[in-house]
Amino acid sequence: MPMTGEEIETIIKTAIPDAIIELVDTAGDNNHWSATVTSSEFAGKSRVQQHQMINKAFGEKLGTTLHALALSTRVPE
Repeated sequence: MPMTGEEIETIIKTAIPDAIIELVDTAGDNNHWSATVTSSEFAGKSRVQQHQMINKAFGEKLGTTLHALALSTRVPE
């Protein structure tokens, strides 16, 4: 069963409470998502580290329940 946008937001917010999340269902199937995540927790971390923080929050769901998640991360200005 695909993962809804609400579920994705909840998982990210649980791991990164101050996250501002913009989600797009890129295929209209709740299975292919694009997310832009803005958080002060990303300050001082590389893009790889930022993405790892988000991917870790999904655990085994990433690549299974959540088939595809394209990420863009930002530090607030």
